Amino acid sequence: MKNFHTVLFCLFGSILYAHDLSGTVISPDQTAIEGVSVYNNTTGSYTYSNVSGYFELDDISVGDIINFYGLGYTKHQLIITEKQLDATIEVVLEEAAVSLDQVVLLSKLNILSNFVNVDVKTNPVKSSQEILRKVPGLIIGQHAGGGKAEQIFLRGFDIDHGTDITINVDGLPVNMVSHAHGQGYADMHFIIPETIDNIDFGMGPYYAQKGNFNTAGYIDLKTKEKIDENLISVEAGQFNSIRTLGMIKISEGQLSNAYVASEMVLTDGAFESPQNFNRFNIMGRYHFNNREDQELSLTLSHFQSKWDASGQIPNRAIDQGLISRFGAIDDTEGGQTSRSNFLVNHTKQLDEHSKIKSKVFISKYDFELFSNFTFFLEDPINGDQIHQKENRTIIGAESSYEHSIHLGNHDSQLKYNTGIGFRYDDINDVQLSRTKNRQTLLERLAYGNTDELNLFAYFDLNYKIKKWTINPGLRLDYLKFDYINLITETYDSQSEAKVFVGPKLNIIYAASPKLQMFAKSGIGFHSNDTRVVTANNGKEILPLAFGVDVGAIFRPTDRLVFNATLWTLYLEQEFVYVGDAAIVEPSGKTKRLGADFGIRYQLADWLYLNGDINYTHARSTEEPKGEDYIPLSPELTSSAGLSFRNVGDFSGSINYRFVKDRPANEDNSIIAEGYVVTDMNLNYTIKNWTIGIIIENLFNTEWNETQFATESRLFNEVDPVEEIHFTPGNPFYLRGKISVRF
Repeated sequence: MKNFHTVLFCLFGSILYAHDLSGTVISPDQTAIEGVSVYNNTTGSYTYSNVSGYFELDDISVGDIINFYGLGYTKHQLIITEKQLDATIEVVLEEAAVSLDQVVLLSKLNILSNFVNVDVKTNPVKSSQEILRKVPGLIIGQHAGGGKAEQIFLRGFDIDHGTDITINVDGLPVNMVSHAHGQGYADMHFIIPETIDNIDFGMGPYYAQKGNFNTAGYIDLKTKEKIDENLISVEAGQFNSIRTLGMIKISEGQLSNAYVASEMVLTDGAFESPQNFNRFNIMGRYHFNNREDQELSLTLSHFQSKWDASGQIPNRAIDQGLISRFGAIDDTEGGQTSRSNFLVNHTKQLDEHSKIKSKVFISKYDFELFSNFTFFLEDPINGDQIHQKENRTIIGAESSYEHSIHLGNHDSQLKYNTGIGFRYDDINDVQLSRTKNRQTLLERLAYGNTDELNLFAYFDLNYKIKKWTINPGLRLDYLKFDYINLITETYDSQSEAKVFVGPKLNIIYAASPKLQMFAKSGIGFHSNDTRVVTANNGKEILPLAFGVDVGAIFRPTDRLVFNATLWTLYLEQEFVYVGDAAIVEPSGKTKRLGADFGIRYQLADWLYLNGDINYTHARSTEEPKGEDYIPLSPELTSSAGLSFRNVGDFSGSINYRFVKDRPANEDNSIIAEGYVVTDMNLNYTIKNWTIGIIIENLFNTEWNETQFATESRLFNEVDPVEEIHFTPGNPFYLRGKISVRF
């Protein structure tokens, strides 16, 4: 007992005599700055300023070098003296042009996101989907007239429209469970690109806060809480393209502000049959921060879109001269969709060591799509057009509690984050039908109502001791699936429930302020469509993903960063619902091995370079060699960009993206051709006016944006043919832009 008391005395004695540094971080106009990294360069410990700009960094000593980093602000450095031990200070950060040296290499799980945000700030995106290309190794493709969610590829996955990546914006989920067109469908077109403030992402299933669809990775977007200036912009270009944008402050006070943003997009596209595409977006944001302990954000948005499409076309139709690359076999494809959202985010700082974050959201969503992938394969008279439709309401909420504990040892920090939440999808009139010319109903293949509930809880622990950071976590998900079949004459209601338990363990070793090494491991999952779950009586319907990453981030200078990762991901057998055919299609176990490499280099204050190259070896583990390819799995991808600013009154960038040839079927007998596409933009600014040009596909490359190995039959054919069917990528595409800030 005596020894026990001695240990307690030593522990609490060290806590009692440990010193700290606290204070607030503000801008020159006395506005609190949240999210500033406060980094002890001597010990490697760090913290962030909270909603009021307040920070507290424990266990400091005389001579410690404290740096304050904020993207878009000049770095501030402080050397601790006797007077500053246990002192409260005020730090003023001056605004500065975004630069790589404003980001510090912290012992943080996904610190690479912080460096990639320099890409986002120096080369702003031109569309909400383009933000996805900022994620290293991720490529996208559109194949339905611009209105449907893009097809996504990452880490050897053909993610389709979102089956293996979870996407959120300001905490609002983008993915749709049990969607009429495909599981995990993630349509980001309701996001106005100019409102995007930063991006946070992570590869693999290693994050306790992330649940359904977090197998290949996750992406979180954050939009601006406020705008500094009003903005009006107009773009016009080839293919009858017009885009207008407005971002207007409607309220500006000492503690609160509000703005509205709107967007309109019209285009016919490069196709011979006009797309007649239109999209309308509007978003309103109210933000309150009492600069003491509370922050509140209210967001209301609405999006709607309508389009025609020329669909995917077969190679042989072009070879035979039936159509051109931008022609169509069935140009009656197309659709319409809309989404309205209301989101509340609230942060309550309980004290300097703990806070509660909460969010509540509701979305109303509608979707309708007409497609024809096989032309006259099934019905040689009327054709094979299908109609997919649904309407849904999504309700959800989440609360998390975060607490930091500073232990007695000089280099020891402990922080945990625990949360609970739910998401409920009420999906009505989900249907798949055979139609003709978008007018005549020929046959109803599937029709029903779906209810899906996801309750979840998680616990995430972050323990830092000297150069080591250990991050264990645990996630628990309960999923309830209900489906009512409306085709049967008798009442047909089916229900299943499943539980997922996912442990995580991540370790970071900060060898020096210039070198960080990490190892990540965890188990994730993606749920299957409710129709799969009920059809298989709840068996094998929550396929697990087991992943491991090992890598390093090296920063030889403040303006140069390298990252490298070796990884593997194993997926259990799963059942996949093919929404285009209303069938359940089993697939076997798969294994992926890969390597990622990236560079970010601030060549000068005005010149910035970024580049990534990603390799994946993806195979089915249950098929014989030579027949074990995973269709459309990208093997080698690369992207890079060079941007400049403030060269006189000019700014701009040039970027490329590369995808190597890849297998389109299991035996690699059909090849999906790769491509290299280059885009550029150039802007001239005079006072508050900016004039610019945007060029997509600068060198007019002939490339296929999306492609599939599909069996189809043309109207003049007796026998079907399996070959590449594709949607051509845009040719040289020029747009002009003029904008004014005031």
